[in-house]
Amino acid sequence: MPGESIRNASRSARTPSQREAPTSARAYWVTGPLQGELRDEPLAPPGPDEALVRTLYTGISRGTEALVLRGEVPPSEFAGMRAPFQVGDFPWPVKYGYCNVGRVEDGPPDWVGQSVFCLYPHQSAYCVPIEALHRIPDAVPPGRAVLAANLETAVNGLWDAAPRIGDRIAVVGAGSVGVLCAWLAARIPGCRVELIDINPRRAEIAERLGVDFALPADARGDADLVIHASGSSAGLEQALALAGFEATVLELSWYGTKPVTLPLGAAFHRRRLTLRSSQVGQVATAQRARWDYRRRLGLALALLVDPALDGLISGEDDFDDLPAVQARLAEDPGDALMHRIRYR
Repeated sequence: MPGESIRNASRSARTPSQREAPTSARAYWVTGPLQGELRDEPLAPPGPDEALVRTLYTGISRGTEALVLRGEVPPSEFAGMRAPFQVGDFPWPVKYGYCNVGRVEDGPPDWVGQSVFCLYPHQSAYCVPIEALHRIPDAVPPGRAVLAANLETAVNGLWDAAPRIGDRIAVVGAGSVGVLCAWLAARIPGCRVELIDINPRRAEIAERLGVDFALPADARGDADLVIHASGSSAGLEQALALAGFEATVLELSWYGTKPVTLPLGAAFHRRRLTLRSSQVGQVATAQRARWDYRRRLGLALALLVDPALDGLISGEDDFDDLPAVQARLAEDPGDALMHRIRYR
């Protein structure tokens, strides 16, 4: 994925619509531990094969963005954790984010007016190469499309996990990625899927998506496949406990600098369990020869036609309030799943 591309272009070659384009934008920057601010930035007009996009919505990818805001990206991962259009370096100041939905205001004629998704930070307008944009299907409301990046992660996780028809599947952790994994798995014929979380209020979204729900003490065991997405050592420990003989536990959580301990001296070896990581930065091994990032994100956008997924949008605030919202969610996420930011 190319980096940020805001290029100068000849003013004499600009069309009337380009002359009326904005010359500045506001962007959210992380400036310190649990601190962020909105900054005004110059915005050059789009060059050849570029488009100017006016942001409609962004989504807060709560787990990863909270780690960035708390300064918990380990130095060894500074390069690997860079977002496609990130500006600045970890820990801070850094412009970070990747759930951006907007409308093309200037660029190639067949793109102008299109609703698009881009892996771009929280910013009111921006110019990027056309190849960085993904058209949102007509059947998908732009406000729902902020889920595309999280759904892409869930798709990649299911590819890595390779569930089979009829499997008993446990998903531990009902954040947005865990919920989306359970939703996808429940559509495999014969699979019995249970979503497990310490928050009993997650039962509502599970019911809406047609998935069973259980508190940790009530979860069924002997699963053929366990997907872990709680981001906690306790959740991963339970994931191992729920796995049946020779089952796979797929780890989707990312812990940053937080240490994780596991009881591998218990039944882990006797039950011959497989603990496997999955991360969206690479297309899953089984698909890599035929799928690229663009095809995978296009699939995620197409899957967003289901209106039941609106239940994952757990809150919404104005862009002007984003610094305070980010700090609040990083310290106390409460019932937040995908928190949406709207732009004027």
